[in-house]
Amino acid sequence: MDLNKRTYSEVKQGFYHQKNQLICNYCEEKFKEGQIYSFSGKFYEAEQAMIEHILEVHGGNARMLREEPGKYNTLTEKQKRLLQAFKSGKKDIQIATEFGLSASTVRHQKYTFREKAKQAKLYLAQYENTFGMEEEKSSFFLIPSKARNLDDRFMITEEESAKTLKTYFDFNEGLVLQRWPKKQKKIIIILNRIKEELTPHKIYSEKEITQLLNRIYFDPATLRRYLFDYGFISRTPDGKQYWLEES
Repeated sequence: MDLNKRTYSEVKQGFYHQKNQLICNYCEEKFKEGQIYSFSGKFYEAEQAMIEHILEVHGGNARMLREEPGKYNTLTEKQKRLLQAFKSGKKDIQIATEFGLSASTVRHQKYTFREKAKQAKLYLAQYENTFGMEEEKSSFFLIPSKARNLDDRFMITEEESAKTLKTYFDFNEGLVLQRWPKKQKKIIIILNRIKEELTPHKIYSEKEITQLLNRIYFDPATLRRYLFDYGFISRTPDGKQYWLEES
């Protein structure tokens, strides 16, 4: 695949348009728009046929991107295997067992991938704005759906987030909060990262969430209270069950 000629969207989808044709990034196979193609006994229009082609012949676009040769692909073999495992939809605990890691380490690796993607997004926006290409929108924090008293404390850039996380967390062994910040904006950043350790749609008992938070900080009660007060988690009126709120 020639990255000099392909746009971000074309790289992401695995093919590009040329005149009235769709062309595969990897083998130059062509499908004409307006025609019907057959794969495995089913019939598809050109775009879906191209997707089926990439899946059947190349193992899918995600696989091809992971294995893309050349200097621009900086993934290690272990990172490639992890991405493949995440793509398969396996749960963190399954991946942890498969790789001989803790579930917390797997969650941190997922978080690291996400942070690198944000970094790449920012760089692409910087580049495109500098060289006159399509402008991208600036990205800010996702605000908790039940956040109270919204104000400029929640206007947090990715740069602010990255700097704060680096200052307050030790990532050498899972996720460990070294000290509690004084400023409210930094507290929000800290809480937003800690919520990543919670499993969506799971109901935690008071004991379970306390044990989980205690691995992150010596004062789990403070973490639990702030997570609730800022709308990152909800709980039953008696305080016996907790769950993650969606952003």
